Amino acid sequence: MKGFRLATMLAAGLLLAPGHPFAQELSGPQVVRTLGRLQGGAPAIDLALLMEEAAASAGKGVAALPDWQKLSKLSQLIVEIDFENDSIAIEPKSYRTVGMIADALHHPNLRRYKFLVVGHTSSTGDAKHNLDLSQKRANAITEALSTTFAIAPDRLFAIGVGEEWLVDPSNPQAADNRRVQLVNLGLVK
Repeated sequence: MKGFRLATMLAAGLLLAPGHPFAQELSGPQVVRTLGRLQGGAPAIDLALLMEEAAASAGKGVAALPDWQKLSKLSQLIVEIDFENDSIAIEPKSYRTVGMIADALHHPNLRRYKFLVVGHTSSTGDAKHNLDLSQKRANAITEALSTTFAIAPDRLFAIGVGEEWLVDPSNPQAADNRRVQLVNLGLVK
């Protein structure tokens, strides 16, 4: 699998329309605004159930499953972060983006929220391998945020969905499908 391209895409909804010009420079205020848009209370999300459904759906997709559709109602940010090929090592050039995300999560408007870090891949390679790799990459991002950037670990949750939730289903091997997604899960309790 090729490394992630360093570009960002902002999304108010969970699934993005293919062909939209979402790539743009990421700024701290954009991250805060995008992740801070909560409409009403966040629905209860069962992370263990989401992980089971992702594992059981390898090669079938998860976007249409009811538990995954709940996530579409939540504020979220989609960002591409470069990793070394077929690895969980974050490319040094991507630490600026991870740092900007961390700065936003430290912002007073976001400090009281918890976040789901969702790892995605394209369909290049084996579906099970992609699922495992995406989980490890989501874990790597949460670890970097909590250790390097001092985000409280109880505010971060990681899940990998591999190629099961493509941003561009018409082109499953497209680099746009290799991304990290942050979802605002609501207030920390």
